[in-house]
Amino acid sequence: MPTFFIQDSDSEGAAFQSALSYCLSQNHPTAHTTPAELSGHAEVVLDLLSEMIWTMRPDGSSEYFNRRWNDYTGSKAGEPGLGNWLNWVHPDDYCEVLSRWTQSNETDSPFVCECRLRHRSGDHRWFLVQARAQHNEYREVIRWLGSCTDIQELRARQQALEENTRLQRDMLDISVDCIKVINPDGSLAAMNKSGCVALGVSEDSGFGMRWLNLLPKEVHNRGGRALAMARQGKNARFPGLSQLPGQKPQYWDNILTPLVDEHGRTTAIFCVSREVTLQREAERRLRIASEIDSLTGLLNRRSLRIKLRHLIKNARRTGEQFGFLLIDLDHFKQVNDTLGHPAGDHLLQAISRRLKTSFSDSGIVARLGGDEFAIIIRNIRDEEDVRNAAGRALSQMTSPITYNGNQINGGMSIGCALFPRDAQDIETLSRCGDAALKELKANGRGGFRIFDARMMETIERAVAQFNLAAQILHNRVIEPRYQPKINLPDFSVIGFEALLSWRDPESGLQPASTLAETYRDYELATQLSCHLRKRVFSDMAAWKKTGTALLPISMNAAPAEFLRDDFAERLLRDLDKFHIEPSLIEIEITELALFARGSEFIVRALRKLREYGIRIVLDNFGTGCSSLAQLGDYPVDALTIDRTFVQRMHSEKAIDAIVQAIGMLASSLSLDVIAKGIENECQYDMLRGFGCLTGQGLYFGPLLSSAETMRALPKEQVAAP
Repeated sequence: MPTFFIQDSDSEGAAFQSALSYCLSQNHPTAHTTPAELSGHAEVVLDLLSEMIWTMRPDGSSEYFNRRWNDYTGSKAGEPGLGNWLNWVHPDDYCEVLSRWTQSNETDSPFVCECRLRHRSGDHRWFLVQARAQHNEYREVIRWLGSCTDIQELRARQQALEENTRLQRDMLDISVDCIKVINPDGSLAAMNKSGCVALGVSEDSGFGMRWLNLLPKEVHNRGGRALAMARQGKNARFPGLSQLPGQKPQYWDNILTPLVDEHGRTTAIFCVSREVTLQREAERRLRIASEIDSLTGLLNRRSLRIKLRHLIKNARRTGEQFGFLLIDLDHFKQVNDTLGHPAGDHLLQAISRRLKTSFSDSGIVARLGGDEFAIIIRNIRDEEDVRNAAGRALSQMTSPITYNGNQINGGMSIGCALFPRDAQDIETLSRCGDAALKELKANGRGGFRIFDARMMETIERAVAQFNLAAQILHNRVIEPRYQPKINLPDFSVIGFEALLSWRDPESGLQPASTLAETYRDYELATQLSCHLRKRVFSDMAAWKKTGTALLPISMNAAPAEFLRDDFAERLLRDLDKFHIEPSLIEIEITELALFARGSEFIVRALRKLREYGIRIVLDNFGTGCSSLAQLGDYPVDALTIDRTFVQRMHSEKAIDAIVQAIGMLASSLSLDVIAKGIENECQYDMLRGFGCLTGQGLYFGPLLSSAETMRALPKEQVAAP
């Protein structure tokens, strides 16, 4: 389509038209002379011009065309009247050009347009057509003076630029990001379609409004600071928010990049805003998942530590006291074993709801994992407030809890500590609560126990033993000592128990009891026992090479060693590595291990080991809580009578009866009995009288080193040739 525009009197086209008018007036002082009468000088001048020149009478007939016109259109010179210049206009442009031409004629105003004119070849090119009227002294139009300037290349460049601009605009509009160009004064210069939709601005508005005014007030300060940084030539970023009426709020990540000139001045600011609403929601859900226990809806261990950290910080400043309750549900494992895990989950959820409701006004309730909970009691005055809170927690178990018609019976054990009386930080406070809970459970479950200074000695002893164990492992100073197992009727050695000892540079050989607390920790218990077993297997392999006949050796396994459910596999690999027959190994576990956390892993490992020929010994039988009915359910080959029973049976009739009962029970179940801690002849005689066949203790001699043990072993008989 042709393009029309009006130039003012100072434009280049007007100047050219004035020059053309002057040229004609110099040869036609009367303004009535025809072009045919032009002097040769004027005609030469017009023919030398690069523009196509023409004149037209007021009635529309052609008057003159210069050589450039004739060359382009193929017209013959000196043939005026063949039609005016409009006859060469492209058909698609003709109506618009004619309308504009008519308007100029009627109003006696200059004519300017861009249109296509036909070449003599039939093709068309774009031209800038300009015309103005020439008047006589009476202001009457005597002719129209026109020029046509070839703008084909310029037009092509403009179209290419427009197309490129359109493509860029379309690309920006396709983007889901809100893209804006902001003037340094904060006004909006341009914005893509996504930005217009997000901010509720019409694409046809022309922009110019203040960018910050389009944002919610709560982000004005952040946006203003970012804009100020961008004005200074620095990149800026801030979180944003937008909300249109009737819609949910949208969250944005805004990045402002300054556009600077060669002098470093900011000429514009490019702002890209990316919607992060879904990302923010995902982060919120992840945060909830990381802070909330999914089963109960309570805070989890991580969240509790964060709460405690803030609470301790504030309490140090304000002097506030608070209580810490560590809760363990009693016999929770039995609920899972008898009624199933769904019943156990139901119990945890019911207790969680009750605790949360009971302490909603004064406490923070969290589930630490498994059947462990914790409660923080705010603003306590003294220990009595903690006692009352513990009582309130215990009362949550009084109302019955049922699952599928079955009543779930259970109890609760609580260890309590006070901040800042008992501890000054999270770790110590947790240890204090745990120490109180362990002491309570060691003396029977149920109720609560408040931490006192005496319990701290246990904690400090445990910490010292942990540090000592780490040092022992690093220095590799573990040495096995072997206690003979004696056949009581004839005093013959029938096996050994390998006991851990370690050598102190100053005090010499130290017993395993100096590391008792470390066996509660999986890593340390596993490393210590693994190191001991490898030393024992190495000794056995060395004895075997000397032609010594090996006797069975028993070793203790701590419950913590089974927690990763790979104890049996690790032990069997070690036996294979040292070429030791499994039948030469006995594993001793305590009775309490069968009821500790992870007992299912223990039973699985013991059954697997027994399949390979390893004997299983239930150590210290009678000191735990297993029932006689359950004993036949476990993969056990022998029982040991605890040394405390052996030491007390002579003076206490009740203990005497217990020892005899253990012997009879074992006999009825076809289990061997081993009496430990025999220290004198009286104990030996009593055990022999009860029918006990195997025993061990200092009565039969001291602990033996590896070399001493080898000498105590029988030599293999070599067959005669």
